[in-house]
Amino acid sequence: MSEVLDLHQHSRLHVVGVGGPGMSAIATCLAQMGHEVSGSDIKRSDVIDRLTDLGIQINIGHDQSVVHGCDAVTASTAIPRSNIELVEAEQSGVQVLTRATMLASICAMRPSIAVAGTHGKTTTTSLLVRIFAEAGIDPNFVVGGDLLDEGVGARWTGSSWTIVEADESDGTHLELPLAGSILTNIDSDHLDQYGDLQGVAAGFQQYLSGIKGPVVVCIDDPLIADMEKPAQTFTYGFSSDANFRCHSIEATHGETTFSLTSNDRAPHLADLKVRMSLRGRHNVLNVTGAIAMAVTLGVDPQVAIAAVARFGGVGRRFEIIGNVDGITFVDDYAHLPREISAVMSAAKTSDDRWSRVVAVFQPNRYNRMAIMSDEYADAFVDADLVVITDIYASGTKKIAGVTGHLVVDAVKKVHPTSEVLWHEDRESLAEFVNHVLLTGDVCISMGCGDVESLPREILSLRLGGTNS
Repeated sequence: MSEVLDLHQHSRLHVVGVGGPGMSAIATCLAQMGHEVSGSDIKRSDVIDRLTDLGIQINIGHDQSVVHGCDAVTASTAIPRSNIELVEAEQSGVQVLTRATMLASICAMRPSIAVAGTHGKTTTTSLLVRIFAEAGIDPNFVVGGDLLDEGVGARWTGSSWTIVEADESDGTHLELPLAGSILTNIDSDHLDQYGDLQGVAAGFQQYLSGIKGPVVVCIDDPLIADMEKPAQTFTYGFSSDANFRCHSIEATHGETTFSLTSNDRAPHLADLKVRMSLRGRHNVLNVTGAIAMAVTLGVDPQVAIAAVARFGGVGRRFEIIGNVDGITFVDDYAHLPREISAVMSAAKTSDDRWSRVVAVFQPNRYNRMAIMSDEYADAFVDADLVVITDIYASGTKKIAGVTGHLVVDAVKKVHPTSEVLWHEDRESLAEFVNHVLLTGDVCISMGCGDVESLPREILSLRLGGTNS
């Protein structure tokens, strides 16, 4: 672990790339702690406006002079070390911290609970925040998406607990000083960082070994089941061996209910009935993990399930954007095969009686698609119609021969009769999708690029009376 910054001391701090979701969360916490915070980004946005309202001085464009007089400067790994502000800071003797180290510095201020894993981190972290708040704890938190109940993805309240999402993409999870953690699952991702799935698993094994408190892990995941676990470990899942076991799922009226019990190794839960507005088996697991951690830390189980029932969700997690002409438009952050499969299953098994599930997928990152495009072959089996567009770069460089059509090829190779449409051009994607939609459809746009605006683009076309 890198040496953390002592945030008990009032400091002048600068955040490069402050408009991004990770860095804006960092800036929010630092400002609410009372530090003098500035930031820079290449364009203005709603996030920038929100940060400005917190009193953060933000420069649009990069300027070497903004780091003068700072005690420390921080930036994410997406910002190149050649950035003029980072270069100037280093040459001026100003301490430069990675986002991981700055987040670790925030965690060091209070006992911190993290949620780690390939999928479900943001939702599970947000659920844990909601449960703690319902229990009167009002925790500090840093989450990877906006909580719909809160309208923000980070807050520093001065509480005795901090809850964070632990990102493995750049090894952030290994930097955090933690008093406990949930581990949701392990899957192939960030292979440019870890090499292969076993490398990913090894990283999470190292992560678990550094936790200084209770660890709550999903025993349904085979890689987690085989891992060496700390003494203070509690398991959750559908498995009959789980310390906290979820079962008896029912989906009615856009809600999901299930039962939750525990065995003798865990705090006693007597067949709790849990109700939530979230959909799908994957979210049953997310809720179970959050409740398991909360009751392990002493939260009343009834308080926990009441918080879950009132949980409004997280932005871009099966977020229903609107309905027009009998078509429901949903946006979701899903961009990995298991995530997509879970979203498709949630739509297919809901009681909404949609006539067709239409999936619109924007692949993300050239290096990811070059390595694992074949793994998307079975991701869309619960979709009736699939539209694939080209890759959203997310800062990665083009690779010859690597396009979104690799996903089309992967699906058609294994499921030759499936209806998969290729539409390369993002600019005309709304018009294209609009023409194939029928009354009774649910249209789910997925990816972590600019596809998130697609539902509103199509709604605008239909409400404007054109291309409908």
